[in-house]
Parts: sequence; structure tokens; C-alpha cells
Amino acid sequence: MAITAALVKELRETTGAGMMDCKKALSETDGDVELAVDWLRTKGLAAAAKKAGRTASEGLVGLYVSGNTGAMVEINAETDFVARNETFQSFVLTVAQVAHGIGGDVDAIKAAAYPDEDRTVGEQLTHLIATIGENMHLRRATVVSVDEGALAAYVHNQMAPGLGKIGVLVGLNSSGSADVLANTGKQLAMHIAASNPASVSRDDLDPEMVERERSVLSEQARESGKPEEIIEKMVEGRIRKYYEEVCLLDQTFAIDGETRIDKVLEAAGTEAGAPVSVAAFATYKLGEGIEKEESDFAAEVAAAVGG
Repeated sequence: MAITAALVKELRETTGAGMMDCKKALSETDGDVELAVDWLRTKGLAAAAKKAGRTASEGLVGLYVSGNTGAMVEINAETDFVARNETFQSFVLTVAQVAHGIGGDVDAIKAAAYPDEDRTVGEQLTHLIATIGENMHLRRATVVSVDEGALAAYVHNQMAPGLGKIGVLVGLNSSGSADVLANTGKQLAMHIAASNPASVSRDDLDPEMVERERSVLSEQARESGKPEEIIEKMVEGRIRKYYEEVCLLDQTFAIDGETRIDKVLEAAGTEAGAPVSVAAFATYKLGEGIEKEESDFAAEVAAAVGG
């Protein structure tokens, strides 16, 4: 029987298995969808669909740098135990390499060929879910690149080369000394991991963030009962403090605790023999913003007994 795209699609929707796995299952069972489901189940490949509803907030951040381009991905799993699995670690690093080549679009990465396998990245992920037995997903990816300068990477509490819970990429624009740029980039990446800035400078800070902060500060100041002109000065002073907290160039260097980052870059430019500026940076903190499930073990046991 001819294996049509419609049959493959039907089997994928039923089992959650990868396209190539579905195609093989249908070939093995002469196009019989029910038998193909059983075939996938015996291979452990249909189990992935059942795991898709579980919260995955653990996992790893993976970085891959080549030349002046760096890629970073976050791939989540259900438990920290999986992050120590060598197969999972290899998958995260490979996906970072794929992202390095095609960019940070998650859908494009999932659709890309997975190296040395007859599967896409998305299909390989489904295969891994079935093999390891936990829900996983490719949450996000980004690529930072510079035309002239240096690309630095830092992984906090590195579990294996290029893998950890916090990752930072920093791109520096400069024609100066490569050694100076490498050292400056590494120090800046470490600073960013500690200080978590929202933007490089005030100019590229999200205006909505500033207005929201200004609104809150204005209401707080008005509660003091002071005249409006005094309130305006109070708010402006507090906004300057806000910039020092969220804008990289306004922050105090975490490594020495006293120098502003813009002055750190000026000094680096003098040492490097050419001006140094931050082209871009990216920070991933594992599980950031994911709402973790809080389970009540006693209630689960009671429900199981009652059921």
C-alpha cells in the first residue's frame, strides 16, 4: 500500500511520534494505521505524546561559538536528573550548533536536519522524549554576531563544556587587540550573568518599561505630599537610579564594585588600541518565567486510593 502524506500526518497526530518514525512504522505495517500505532508503541516512540502535558522547567542552556558568531539555546526537561544525562547534553550542544548555522528561529531549527540522523531536530527531540521518558521542549534560541571584534561566551556553574543553567553571549565591536577583546568580553559576560541588565544603553531600553517605572515612582512620590515640582525632581533622580540598575553601560562593574561599565569599555579601548563598544548581548537563565507545577503528594495518593 502507498504511504501517503495524509497517513503519516494522521499517525503523527495520534502518537506524537516523529515524521520519519511514522513513515517507517507505516512501511513496516503496510499502511495499517492501527498496526503502525502498535509498532511505534513497541519501539517506545508513541509514548512521547503522553508526556507532552507535563511541566518542563529544568534542563540546560547550551552555547556554541565559532568565529565571531555565538548561538545559545534553552532546552527544558522535567527533572534536573535529565540535565546530567550525556545523551541529553549531546542533544543540547548539537541543537546550539544547528542554531549557529541557521539563526534563532525555533520553528526553523526544529525543521532543520539533525546531524547524522535521518530526522529533523524536532523529530529527534520527540525520539529523545520517548527514549529518556520525560517531556522536553526547545524553548528558545538566539544568535549574536559581530562583523569586526569579538564574541565572548560565559556559562555559570558549567555542568559540561558549553552547558549550564545560566548562559551569556556578548558581542564587542572593535578593530583592536584580539587578546584584550577576549578578556574584556569574558569579564563583561560574567558581569551580565551577575547583574542581568535589560539593555545595552538607555537608548535601546524598552520605552514601556521606563514609562511603567516612571508611573510607579510618581505615585510613590505623591504619597509624600510634596509639591508637584519637587515630585518631578524626586522622580527624575529615581529614574537615573533605575537606569543604573537595568542599563549595562550605566551599571557598576561587578568585578571591581566601583567602575561604571562605560568607563570599563573606555579603558579597554585604550588598551586595545581602538574604541570598544557592546554590539549586543543575550542572557538565558534556565526556566526563567516558566510556572512550575506544585504537587500535593498526599492529595495524589488519596486520589489514587479513591480511584
